Amino acid sequence: MKNENSATEFIGEALHRNLADLRADTPGCEHVVHFNNAGCGLMARPVLDTVLDHLKLEARIGGYEAAAAQAEQVRGFYTEIAALINTTPDNIAFAGSATHAYANALSAIPFEAGDTILTTRDDFISNQIAFLSLRKRFGVRIVHAPDAPEGGVDVAAMAALMRSHRPRLVTATHVPTNSGLIQPISEIGRHCRELGLLYLVDACQSVGQLPLDVEEIGCDMLTATCRKFLRGPRASGFLYVSDRVLRAGYEPLFIDMHGARWTAPDQYQPVASAARFEEWEFPYATVLGCAAAVRYARRVGIDAIAQRTPALARRLRDRLQTVPGVRLLDRGPRLAALVTFGVEGWRPQEFKAAVDAFGINSALSFREFAQYDFGDKDVDWCLRLSPHYYNTEDEVDRVADAVAELVRRSPGTRQAVR
Repeated sequence: MKNENSATEFIGEALHRNLADLRADTPGCEHVVHFNNAGCGLMARPVLDTVLDHLKLEARIGGYEAAAAQAEQVRGFYTEIAALINTTPDNIAFAGSATHAYANALSAIPFEAGDTILTTRDDFISNQIAFLSLRKRFGVRIVHAPDAPEGGVDVAAMAALMRSHRPRLVTATHVPTNSGLIQPISEIGRHCRELGLLYLVDACQSVGQLPLDVEEIGCDMLTATCRKFLRGPRASGFLYVSDRVLRAGYEPLFIDMHGARWTAPDQYQPVASAARFEEWEFPYATVLGCAAAVRYARRVGIDAIAQRTPALARRLRDRLQTVPGVRLLDRGPRLAALVTFGVEGWRPQEFKAAVDAFGINSALSFREFAQYDFGDKDVDWCLRLSPHYYNTEDEVDRVADAVAELVRRSPGTRQAVR
């Protein structure tokens, strides 16, 4: 274990030594202290150049022609994502967002009245709304596994619910949008495999921040975005689909000419790969930018990122917990680089605007984003700060000092966080 820790420390030190180069690669570092990577990471220059170069090529020779000329580079999207999460290119589908990928995955499941969806109390808001929509339309049951006392889902209780309900779908969000919690998705996956249950993982906030191995997780499908910790362009994401799901014939509800072949006037045949979950029209510049972003992250090193990024968040939490009037909200045995906290004496939009005035990017979360989690914590809103590996320790301290200053001067007439 000592050797493993030493190796991890060495990886982190190597990244830190290259920090100046990484920041020089990131134009946004010259303008803002960007602590909103859980919303949208700052693009690296090679990613930006890739997107702009393809748009220029489209303008010069035509969109279809540019796509044909860059066909090999477009295939690089699939090989890069596959290498990132330990699968094959045929198991990857591009999506316009993680939510688009998740909805496509749900649409492939032939739900019937009485089917159960087993999930957690910390699943992403759009996923929770989708479950409610399925309940309204098909009469499915939604069962939420309870949390453990230390935070995060109680895996033993969730496994018991798997056995008693035999759910049509088990699903979990790896890192929720409203908290630094890291859910034990591999432990959940182990129980799903033992019981032969369909398992869908939302890795929107963890891809690019933490190592992901779909074989280790044991999931049948996994969705993620490229714009957050992968630092890719907006309106991009992907869906992983396992061989088991492909062989079983799962396909999206509205499959199109890219995902299927029209074999006879009254017949079609889905393609064999995860491309059945894609659509014919592609934002090729974005796809190429995503490939560049994954290539960049892999070159930096996911293990190094997974050490440095949460370490910056820990430093920020350590600083904030000493500030009177600040209430840290993250709970769980393992925490990612999302730092959420409430403050006394401010209204949400006014507090964020005051943080903006320091040149610090952040995000607000509200109770409607996390009805169960925020209900348990009895808060109506919080500020979310999410550093990434290209941020510095000095920036962490500047952010903590700014929050402390704002809390000290908060007007007593303003509505406090409950």
